[in-house]
Amino acid sequence: MANLVDPGVGAALSEEQAAYREAARGFAHAELAPHAAHWDAHKIFPRQAIAKAGELGFCGLYVDTDAGGSGLSRLEAAIVFEELAVVDPSTAAFISIHNMATWMVARHARPALHAHWAAALASGAKLASYCLTEPGAGSDAGSLATHAVRDGDGYRISGSKAFISGAGDTDLLVVMARTGDAGPRGISAFAVPADSTGISYGRNEEKLGWNSQSTRGISFDNVQVPESHLLGTEGEGFRIAMKGLDGGRVNIAACSVGAGQGALDAARRYLGERRQFGRPLAEFQALQFKLADMATQLVAARQMVHTAARKLDAGSADATPWCAMAKRFATDTGFAVCDDALQLHGGYGYTREYPIERLLRDCRVHRILEGTNEIMRVIVARHLLTTEEELR
Repeated sequence: MANLVDPGVGAALSEEQAAYREAARGFAHAELAPHAAHWDAHKIFPRQAIAKAGELGFCGLYVDTDAGGSGLSRLEAAIVFEELAVVDPSTAAFISIHNMATWMVARHARPALHAHWAAALASGAKLASYCLTEPGAGSDAGSLATHAVRDGDGYRISGSKAFISGAGDTDLLVVMARTGDAGPRGISAFAVPADSTGISYGRNEEKLGWNSQSTRGISFDNVQVPESHLLGTEGEGFRIAMKGLDGGRVNIAACSVGAGQGALDAARRYLGERRQFGRPLAEFQALQFKLADMATQLVAARQMVHTAARKLDAGSADATPWCAMAKRFATDTGFAVCDDALQLHGGYGYTREYPIERLLRDCRVHRILEGTNEIMRVIVARHLLTTEEELR
């Protein structure tokens, strides 16, 4: 049974990849597992634990080594995120979002900004939030209204963002703002220090899950930003955002597989321990079949995530629809496996005595963020209907 659910099944992991997996697994069980329920119950942002993750290179996984990162592939990063999410999907997901924002800065910042921020973010000494979503622009990100107007040798940013992970607890904001005409081509990306004059933060949202990471709205009131804080060139922001989201979708898909794996592991243990009608639950064939289906779906999701990650690593032309398919399938699967695991626990699964209810709450939002699963279907369908390229 163990081999069926091993993350390396399918394409064998190299020695290095297996070492990354074991390092992430060891860190998760030592630094996240003992505290995850407490952080969730009391809405504690675990900055110290994230800093320890940074010491292992987990805060700049696919940032180049010359920028202070670990220089890993997207596949290797996915392996790490999955292991972290087995015990704490909320903290793992924040680390994945920080990685995405850090990659954007390391890849697109100008020299002075790069020197000041890239290594600090990649090490976890400083943390970043990604600011795209707005109150009136969720799935339709190209219609965002936050704007940046020229002011001398810089810009003034005004507008608002919504549902920003880590807002109020992070040091740098990667902000998408309109510098040109309506539509995606009028959007630019900026690196904005989180304590800049004119920035204010809303209340920490009351959420179903993801309680170990803050989620707030952000208001920008004529926030002064020097031109050197522009990422890439003017009008390139939407392209940068979408490139970042391809990786972000693989990351969050991996977190969903991890949550499902954690739930499956818990269900296996519970079926072996719990007795009903004079025998262990594990001896009931109906429950055996349910466990088998859960494992099968997780293995399929994991392989799709790994394939999408390899497409990103190879720079494949069809990487975007593959990332969308992996995100859609893995996030739906991870939640379904958590739900099945809760059912197998019966009433105990609904209590906080067991981790199942937290895993389920934390991974539910994965079907919404980084593009809803409905938008993932749009991306895949558009590829199928507008290109001759097959998804194989």
